[in-house]
Amino acid sequence: MSALGPSSLPSLLLQAASSTWSLSELDTSTFPWDHSFRLEHKLGPRLKVVAIIDPATSVAQAVLDRKRNSFVVSAYAETRICASLDEFVETMKEEDRPHAFIVGSPPAFRGSIKPGRDFEVQVLRHFPNNTPAMFLEKPLSTDTPEEAGKVARMLVDSRTILSVGYFLRYLKGLLVFIFSGSPHPLTTLAVEVVQTMRKILEDNNLEVVATIARYASSYAFSTKHAWWMKSKDCGPIVEQATHFVDLSRYFGGEVDLASVQAQQLDWDEPAGELSVVPVDEKSVEPADRIPRVTSACWKYENGAVGTLVHTLALQGYKYSCELEVYADGYQLKLIDPYNAPELRVRTPHGDEEQIHKVRFGDSLLLRLNLFTNPEGSVNCSPRMTHAFIDATEAAAHSTDNAIAEDDEETDILSSYEDACKTYAFNQQFKKTAAAGKKK
Repeated sequence: MSALGPSSLPSLLLQAASSTWSLSELDTSTFPWDHSFRLEHKLGPRLKVVAIIDPATSVAQAVLDRKRNSFVVSAYAETRICASLDEFVETMKEEDRPHAFIVGSPPAFRGSIKPGRDFEVQVLRHFPNNTPAMFLEKPLSTDTPEEAGKVARMLVDSRTILSVGYFLRYLKGLLVFIFSGSPHPLTTLAVEVVQTMRKILEDNNLEVVATIARYASSYAFSTKHAWWMKSKDCGPIVEQATHFVDLSRYFGGEVDLASVQAQQLDWDEPAGELSVVPVDEKSVEPADRIPRVTSACWKYENGAVGTLVHTLALQGYKYSCELEVYADGYQLKLIDPYNAPELRVRTPHGDEEQIHKVRFGDSLLLRLNLFTNPEGSVNCSPRMTHAFIDATEAAAHSTDNAIAEDDEETDILSSYEDACKTYAFNQQFKKTAAAGKKK
């Protein structure tokens, strides 16, 4: 595939509050999830945002005004605000036809074929030929896994470029190799951290025997009201812990969904009272309030065992997260991937852990893939930078929409079909935890 050319790349951004835009003037905790910041800095003057789609047009206008008063004004000089995709298409000029969508709308509005919840289907209807590439946030949906599967089949049939935001698969930075007990680094190497873990398993022909995931969330600054409603954002096990559910699958393989067992701590139990909930939880129907802790265990199809615990317990901004992967003779531990990533590896060659401290990684940038400069930055990976952007450019300049049908050819690590499997796994957690409560 050809490298990104000098021409601009029009893109249509679907406004999504704290994930697509940093609302840092109002809430500094949203900045780490600001996709627009990364797109602007990596694509520079080539970025042309043709429209922001958001029914909350006043919020979109405030964001647009802020962008136009910054150094990225050229990307937003001609940007329009539309309340719906229909409105955009009705007024779209041919030169405004987008090459790509950044889809960060709440999951209740996508991942389904039901009217009003079918954004991807709307895109296919309006752009049946040479469908623009789509980068979609997780979770895919709030509907059933079966509904999301129907959307997946339609998207596969369209042969458009798709990437789903499971960014930890792309975690990258400088690994500083240290043997446990030694303060002196042995060597430093720029690598993709999670891919390094996979490579260790593959190079040694290892079968994973167990995965252990722990996700302790900081809840005090989760100010989005919908986040505290199971009916809106599906609860933290689907909306938040899904990253570690996905990584568990990524290492352990396919899951025997019938084996999933889960328990949860609910808001109305003695241990479930939180002291600094940042929203008026009394305005949420009791049955719709989210659990405080979810614990699950399951079997993989190869017989291996997995466990995960998600908690709403910490306050402040930083989460505390770890993933352990075990195989015969090996222990791989990914620690604190959101803040100061560290990989610890124990092998059959000794009891000491090799400690790989990660510096300067930006997996959020790598997962976008759209607009990353392939030259000269530790955050840039040729494999990743060519993934979404090259596929998007190839589609934009192709007359027959000849798009690679194998994700390995495009280097996209999380396809819509694969993300559907993670979503089904997530929903099984919820289902079994709820069933356990009724007993």
